[in-house]
Amino acid sequence: MVNKDELSAKVVETLKTVFDPEIPVNIYELGLIYEIIIDDDAKVEIKMTLTSPNCPMVDSMLQEIYDKTKAIEGVSSVMLNIVFDPPWDKSMMSDSAMLDLGLI
Repeated sequence: MVNKDELSAKVVETLKTVFDPEIPVNIYELGLIYEIIIDDDAKVEIKMTLTSPNCPMVDSMLQEIYDKTKAIEGVSSVMLNIVFDPPWDKSMMSDSAMLDLGLI
C-alpha cells in the first residue's frame, strides 16, 4: 500500500527544487502548485498554473517537473495538468517567497 502522505511530502520537496525561469523562487513557494493528488497505485497528478500563459520556458520547466517527480522512488506515473483558473497572482506566494523577492 502506498503511503500517500510520505509520497506527497517527497513530491513537495522535489517541486521546491524547480524554479520559475522568470522569478528566482521555486514553483511551490510561488504558489504555482494548486493540488497534488496521489492515488492508491502511486500515480501522481499535479494541478498547477504558470505566472504567465505566454511563458517562453514552459516546455523545459514542465519537462523538469515531470522528470524530477517521476524519478521519486515509488512514483508509478506523473500527469501534469496546467490550469489558468484561478489565475495566478502575487497573493498566492508563500511568505518565504515574498520575503525572498523583497515584497514584505
